[in-house]
Amino acid sequence: MKKMDKKVFDVVVVGGGPAGYPAAIRAAQNGLSVACIDEWKNRDGSSAFGGTCLNAGCIPSKALLESTELYYRAASEFKVHGIGISDLAIDIDTMQSRKKKIVKQLTGGIEALFKSNGVTPFKGHGRLLPENHVEVTSADGQISVLIAKNVIIATGSIPIELPIARFDNQLIVDSWGALEFDSVPKTLGVIGAGVIGLELGSVWQRLGARVVMLEALDEFLPMVDGQIAKEARRFFKRQGLDIRLGSKVSGAKINGDAVTVTYEDVNGSNSLEVDKLIVCVGRKPFTNELFAPGVNVALDDKGFVEVDEHCSTSLPQVWAVGDVVRGPMLAHKGTEEGVMVADLIAGKVGEVNYDAIPSVIYTAPEISWVGKTESEVKETGRPYKVGTFSFSANGRAKGMEQTEGLVKLITDKSDDELLGVHIVGAMAGELIAEAVLAIEFSASGEDLQRICHAHPTLTEAIHEAALAADGRAIHAINR
Repeated sequence: MKKMDKKVFDVVVVGGGPAGYPAAIRAAQNGLSVACIDEWKNRDGSSAFGGTCLNAGCIPSKALLESTELYYRAASEFKVHGIGISDLAIDIDTMQSRKKKIVKQLTGGIEALFKSNGVTPFKGHGRLLPENHVEVTSADGQISVLIAKNVIIATGSIPIELPIARFDNQLIVDSWGALEFDSVPKTLGVIGAGVIGLELGSVWQRLGARVVMLEALDEFLPMVDGQIAKEARRFFKRQGLDIRLGSKVSGAKINGDAVTVTYEDVNGSNSLEVDKLIVCVGRKPFTNELFAPGVNVALDDKGFVEVDEHCSTSLPQVWAVGDVVRGPMLAHKGTEEGVMVADLIAGKVGEVNYDAIPSVIYTAPEISWVGKTESEVKETGRPYKVGTFSFSANGRAKGMEQTEGLVKLITDKSDDELLGVHIVGAMAGELIAEAVLAIEFSASGEDLQRICHAHPTLTEAIHEAALAADGRAIHAINR
């Protein structure tokens, strides 16, 4: 073990994922000296910046979702367009190679961005020492000690492992393992029917796997507006996803080349045999060996680093952003927090509007939302209006053969303030940007009504939903 000389930086970022690396880049853009530490290791032993999002989450999963949706549409929908395909087949190796190429391009791009902005990268484990010193231990045991005027903790999160279903990374896998299958399992079990479970289940169901999803909760997607969740579940059922709510898993045992899953539901005890089992029951903050003795950063009862509205921790000049702090575990939320903190450290204005953070589930159809659900608005006692518009009445959706879903818009009944927008349908993740902008600028429903939307586009459904809230939709029967 070799100890190196101490180095001084204005900002040291611990974590190089979607919260950490943008924080480092913005801090450097603000004229500060910056270091960014990351210990990510790929399954082949290589190191890379980008965290779970770029290496084993957002990016690779979306690559596979795109590939498998094209395959699914070619098999089930292209005939309607007059396109005939004979001998349709999927090459898993090529699909996985494409995914890996995209990941490598993006993760490699981070180091290029660091170089162009003057960020000093360190690959290894970062640990916060007293007096804002940060120890970096590389894979070969070499130690660096960085003296930081400011420390930004951005160590992210890791999958929760169930004691009753331990990962063996072959048959029982986490979300990362589910992206690495080299063949399509005949039967795939998924514990958890949340965002990650639905996306991963969709990938392999489209390729022919029989997918059974076991969800302990009685409610489907409780974080989503109830009407939207109900519509989405109907679509998923039609596609063949077997979603079993109120199913509490009690055990998972490997038997040769299969996994036997036992669970309880309203009918009693049940068992299910699957070729592969994905465990997607949530994620927890990653703070493993992050704080040295004597560094008393306050954590809450779930292990998240406690921060204020500006992501400042209980220690002076120590900040924390992304999945390791409160709020939704979303890459873009972490990015905005990292940029905010980098600006605040430089003495500039920085703020994140947590009421205008969009969420997206990249299934087919996609689900997206921003603002409050109808039940959340109802709980406040605030009088409200609702406008909905179905994509089945949208010209562009018909031309795309993507008429499933709807747009739901909620506004205040007295002053018409936009309170929430919820979408299930094609390109919902792209469409929600208009609603985010509207909520960010405190727009009213009438503002959306008066904006000219190009025709024919899917965005017209947002326009019509806004009109429908006042009973003035052009292309729907108003009631």
